[in-house]
Amino acid sequence: MQTKTSQSHSPAISMGSSEKVPNGCLTTASDRDDTPFDLLRDFYDGVIAGGAAGVFVEAALYPIDTIKTRLQAFHYQKVAHAGGQIMLKGLYSGLAGNLAGVLPASAIFVGVYEPTKQKLLNVLPENLSALAHLTAGAIAGAASSVVRVPTEVVKQRMQTAQFSSAPDAVRLILAKEGFKGLYAGYGSFLLRDLPFDAVQFCIYEQLRIGFKLAARRDLKDPEVALIGAFAGAITGAITTPLDVIKTRLMVQGSGNQYQGICDCVGTIMREEGSHAFWKGVGPRVLWIGIGGSIFFGVLERTKQILEERRPRHHKS
Repeated sequence: MQTKTSQSHSPAISMGSSEKVPNGCLTTASDRDDTPFDLLRDFYDGVIAGGAAGVFVEAALYPIDTIKTRLQAFHYQKVAHAGGQIMLKGLYSGLAGNLAGVLPASAIFVGVYEPTKQKLLNVLPENLSALAHLTAGAIAGAASSVVRVPTEVVKQRMQTAQFSSAPDAVRLILAKEGFKGLYAGYGSFLLRDLPFDAVQFCIYEQLRIGFKLAARRDLKDPEVALIGAFAGAITGAITTPLDVIKTRLMVQGSGNQYQGICDCVGTIMREEGSHAFWKGVGPRVLWIGIGGSIFFGVLERTKQILEERRPRHHKS
């Protein structure tokens, strides 16, 4: 989840992590047997932690996301700029409505990711942990897309000044484009976010495992923040072309300048050149890099708090 999106951090070890640690290191909560109760608990903790992390990131970095969206929509949405300059007015436009969607979307993502990862790590050989993280990230991204796509559509339409409020955006989109209008660019969203979610979480988890093994201790807050930022920035950069395609399809509205992903790619190449696929890469990398640091930090810290509050006989 770009933040989505879009992303984990704290001295605590992720409760869903089942990597083995060297002798002398603390064992993790994930070294327990994989019982139905454990999976349900991972889901519950993931929902709470994911929702909190998503809201923190979105509220803190929304203006950067708005600038990124306007840069990517520059050629198509004339309303997004004035006199060749990207508007810096209304950078928080659509924030309230977006938070209303980000909260359940992030909760669903992490709620699905944690137990799925736990199950896969228990089933697959230890040397295939990266595959478990990749698969869990993609599955969680697909599950949360049901909420994330309408949220993204409304957010980006408001960021490009098409609507003044989220309720108006939803009402007018439904009136002009029907229910499918809320899922404009759904295919391009999945094309961007499933690889993004899978790669970002895999990079983060693998770096975290490697650091723990090398340092023979749990991670400290700044270390987790750095890993989260690196995973977010790298993934954000390499998926920028997919993000541009997704943005163009989502903000076009009923005009239908683009007839689909292939037509969008061809039109951009023909009219703007290949460099257009990298529009907004700076704000995107900055936004997702900082966002990854915050997201993973809040996520891990929240999970640690939930773990510490759990009754002692549940922590075996």
